[in-house]
Amino acid sequence: MTPAEVSAAAQLACLLEVSAPKPGNVAPGLHFHDTRYEDFLASAVAIGPAMAEAGTWPLGRTIREAVAATRRVTGRNTNLGIVLLLAPLCRAALTGGPLRASLGRVLANTSVADAAEVYAAIRLASPAGLGSISSQDVAAPPTVTLREAMALAADRDSVAREYLTDFACTFELGAPTLRAARADGLAWPDAVVDTFLALLAATPDSHIARKLGPDAAAHASRRAATARDAGGVRTSAGRAAIASLDAELRDARNRRNPGTTADLTAAAIGVVILEDGWTPSGEYPRAQ
Repeated sequence: MTPAEVSAAAQLACLLEVSAPKPGNVAPGLHFHDTRYEDFLASAVAIGPAMAEAGTWPLGRTIREAVAATRRVTGRNTNLGIVLLLAPLCRAALTGGPLRASLGRVLANTSVADAAEVYAAIRLASPAGLGSISSQDVAAPPTVTLREAMALAADRDSVAREYLTDFACTFELGAPTLRAARADGLAWPDAVVDTFLALLAATPDSHIARKLGPDAAAHASRRAATARDAGGVRTSAGRAAIASLDAELRDARNRRNPGTTADLTAAAIGVVILEDGWTPSGEYPRAQ
């Protein structure tokens, strides 16, 4: 793939993710107190130049440049998790070979300099509920590689865990679920919601856990599983359950926003587009 094609895939993944009405998240006509749908559209555009350079810049620089570009156009943290996931995928796509195998090499070869750049990006984004830790805290210079730093956070952050597992959740659950939904004839918005529900049902959202604790995160996962069991986007009962979950996850301060699951959803979309190409609604090969 060319740098322009990889950049477009990353941007499109962001646009498709935010444009789908995922429970508890920003979507068209559904805003947060501090960010609007349009902020996420601007963020998707902003990361394009950095993702186009993912094959030539070190991974850490790509992440920092993408976060800085987002900050310039929105002044908010709209996509830190997404950038952390899409940047290595874009770098892998530009190195050639099967995407996951290339990704494994990208992650295995991260450096201390990459970690320093990512720490700077995290400080710039200033995500809610970050807190502090005793070892390799982002407020201090790192002494380990980016992958090693992510491994230290893997037990409490699903994005960090992807770095440790060569994106197991993305490649083994997210992307297959999205492909199956599209092959079933679901349009992109419904297919994205279906993927989001599968990811949330499988793994409690670490963004919710950071803000409200593990019990609240586990409760949201159970509710997502209930919605899927009712048919999800494919049935009226499932859609009613999704609407109920959405209402439960929304409050004035967005404390129950399953933001990490949204990030994983964007990564799954990115993988499908990078591996399969772009297929508009109604044109994905149907399952036999």
